[in-house]
Amino acid sequence: MNGQIVAENLVKRFGEFVAVDGVSFSVSRGEIMGFIGPNGAGKSTIIRIFCGLLRPSSGVARVAGIDVARDPEAVRQRIGYMSQKFSLYSDLTAEENLRFFARIYRVPRAELDARIQRAVDMAGLAGHTQALVATLAGGWKQRLALGCAILHKPAILFLDEPTSGVDPQARRRFWELIHATAAQGVTVLVSTHYMDEAEYCNRIALINQGRLVAVGSASELRRNPRLGDLLLVECADLGRALAALRGAPGVREAAVFGNTLHVSVADKARALAELPPFLRGKGIQPHRIVPIEPTLEDSFVELVGQAAKSEAHA
Repeated sequence: MNGQIVAENLVKRFGEFVAVDGVSFSVSRGEIMGFIGPNGAGKSTIIRIFCGLLRPSSGVARVAGIDVARDPEAVRQRIGYMSQKFSLYSDLTAEENLRFFARIYRVPRAELDARIQRAVDMAGLAGHTQALVATLAGGWKQRLALGCAILHKPAILFLDEPTSGVDPQARRRFWELIHATAAQGVTVLVSTHYMDEAEYCNRIALINQGRLVAVGSASELRRNPRLGDLLLVECADLGRALAALRGAPGVREAAVFGNTLHVSVADKARALAELPPFLRGKGIQPHRIVPIEPTLEDSFVELVGQAAKSEAHA
């Protein structure tokens, strides 16, 4: 398996608990790979393994062709890392943080000022470099943290839930910076639990309970033939309807989406004919049942449900 980032049957155990369970994938140069999944799915553990912060229990993790377990220090010289918790020093100014990390990363003195200015421009901090980081808005903090992570021009960038806790406009601006970085040939592996952010990635790895559920582009995952057909159901009592539909013939999965239900079915035409009388027979009056195109979240719910059922029957 080739790529700037490669996992081959990667496993990480903490005692009896398996946090990463036989994960395999690769990420090419200049590609943005998104790790999408709920908290506790194993995303952060995988990233920490690739950064040399955790040793895998078995399997192989390679970064830029280097086995992470054998030479983690060589890996750390080639990567940038941004943790899910804000990692800068709040009692220092923005410029002081940049200069501190530049020294840590051994940025050549002759290039120091130019690289710091680039990070300031990227973060939109012109005129605010002397402000204490503690006083900056969340979006500025995250862009500054990204600027610090790429001061040394790493070939590979690991971002662990970098937009957690920032507003939607700041998140969009942050992703613009990620794409600008990838356009320069930097390989990016980014984790998130925001499904909408997956649309910004070239490819997505859906992760649940330490396992890869599926890998592909957003459009590929939405068109996955394993998903079946999707219906939107509107009715007054969502809770009762959800419980009833999960036991209905031909229904593969059902989930609440806002004030409606998204229902995956094996046969769309048959379901459109049979579900209305089925629900009325349960004392539930459906207002509307129509076919819809699946979202990425629909895909994730369905694929995770199928994986759980397969595991239960194994």
